[in-house]
Amino acid sequence: MKATIFIAGAGGIGQAVALIISEYNIFQADIIFGDISQKAIDDAIYFVKEGTSHPVHVSGVLMDKNGDYDNLVPVLEKSDVLLDCLPGSLAPKMAALAKQCSCHYANLTEYVSETNQIKSIAEDADTAFVLQTGLAPGFINVLACKLYEQFREKYDNDMLEEMTMKVGALPQNACHPHYYAFTWSPIGVATEYLKNAVIVDNYKQTEVAALSDTESLIINGDRFEDNYTSGGAANLPEAFSGKIKKLHYKTLRQPGHYQWVKRQLETIPEGLDKIATLEKIMLDNIPSVENDMVVIYASVEGFDNSGRRRKIEKAYKITPVVIGKRALRAIQTTTAAPMCEMAYMMLSKKWKGLIQQSDVPTSEFLNGPFVARIYGSFEDH
Repeated sequence: MKATIFIAGAGGIGQAVALIISEYNIFQADIIFGDISQKAIDDAIYFVKEGTSHPVHVSGVLMDKNGDYDNLVPVLEKSDVLLDCLPGSLAPKMAALAKQCSCHYANLTEYVSETNQIKSIAEDADTAFVLQTGLAPGFINVLACKLYEQFREKYDNDMLEEMTMKVGALPQNACHPHYYAFTWSPIGVATEYLKNAVIVDNYKQTEVAALSDTESLIINGDRFEDNYTSGGAANLPEAFSGKIKKLHYKTLRQPGHYQWVKRQLETIPEGLDKIATLEKIMLDNIPSVENDMVVIYASVEGFDNSGRRRKIEKAYKITPVVIGKRALRAIQTTTAAPMCEMAYMMLSKKWKGLIQQSDVPTSEFLNGPFVARIYGSFEDH
């Protein structure tokens, strides 16, 4: 199988997607980067060409800074897949371009309103639109669906008490006073900290305020704190409403971080844009680091036929890894691999229309050639 892959966004995740597709060579791909910065495009091309262990075909096209993307149409008309690694605010525009040019589309964004816009765009499409296919939302949701399937099969019960999804893109070291460091783009962190989170409570889909329920937990012997954040649950609240009593997604952080964030929020005067102000505070105070880790936890809980409470859970801790000749951060590989997997599935399955995380074939995805190499085979955990 051979395909032309257009990657919108030549930053760290876009580079990782291109490198993984090129290096693993599960299918032959011509890669085209699109970005508003020629330097970013040139850097990405160099990153991939010099980072793979065999020859690859990588090129780029400059995108208009003002959002006029007419020059992309002839490029996209010759492309098979558009992988959207741009900020979430641009997702509806990129999805509309993909539909216009009849190519498959996948994105990473946790933004809820933009995701709802793309659902309408995808309704009568002849190609597939896979939404929110990164780490969280993305991998974590398919993992939770797999655990649900396992629980039903093992305990013959499909009315569960609780489904939990928790992910943290974390520094390996966390220092006073904020106990955090950026390991990926800071754009969107303040948004997910302040926009409402969608959950299921007492079998009904509802919304709760972000950062409204800090809890402490231990995963593989290490202590973390979690809290509600927006977007990470993807479409699972809607899909499992009426089937599961409680369902939620929470973001993991090292202890002390959420307390620091709440203190900063208390200093923001009324009338100011809280998201923009919190983002500036975080950028002014929190450093970016390369030495990262990704911690993942999912569980489903309910009762078996004898009335005994049961739980099935999975946990992962992923650290930086070398792909080809490049060392990639954990957040790069764990975000890029699910998107690569979805690209492969869209091409091989000829999907059409909207594909959400609850629609994804769980075993095929979790044991797929891209995901399994980064996360390990599902059966091994």
